[in-house]
Amino acid sequence: MKVLAIAGSNSEVSMNRQLVAYASSLFENAEVEVIDLNPFEMPIYKHERELTGGVPQQAHDFASKIDGANILLVSLPEHNGTYSTAFKNVFDWVSRIKDRTVWNEVPMLLMSAAPGGRGGAGVLEAATKRFPFHGGNIVETFSFPFFNDNFDKAEQKISNEEKNSELKEKIKKMAALETILEK
Repeated sequence: MKVLAIAGSNSEVSMNRQLVAYASSLFENAEVEVIDLNPFEMPIYKHERELTGGVPQQAHDFASKIDGANILLVSLPEHNGTYSTAFKNVFDWVSRIKDRTVWNEVPMLLMSAAPGGRGGAGVLEAATKRFPFHGGNIVETFSFPFFNDNFDKAEQKISNEEKNSELKEKIKKMAALETILEK
């Protein structure tokens, strides 16, 4: 099984990158790749840019990574109630690739980590509503509030037992899809 873990952030100290890396480590006997958005940085999407230069190679590269996965783990930071600009730009460019959907119906565990008590509820709501229109096959969601209190940065794992158990159950459900999804 191939698991692609996407941190929807370009921050070097992203809590969502830490969460998605930990979540991906819970898969047994899987090939895992954890990516952030920095290698996929592109000019801000503009229709005229697309007309004159086409879709940038980075968007095609991002889409290829999605296409090569059996499972997606996507952890999004919440910026002003929705996606980070870095994520939205990659999403916009990939959506412009002819004859494809962004997520290509690959089963997804959609997550968000946040320092506050809402755990990224706004971005999870936005993504849960929007992604299905772009081939998003959201199987599970996971909200992780109070990141700084509930994540052991030294051990790089969730320290809150209740949230850790919840995530492990969701990973178990995703891993059970393996027999259906082998490529």
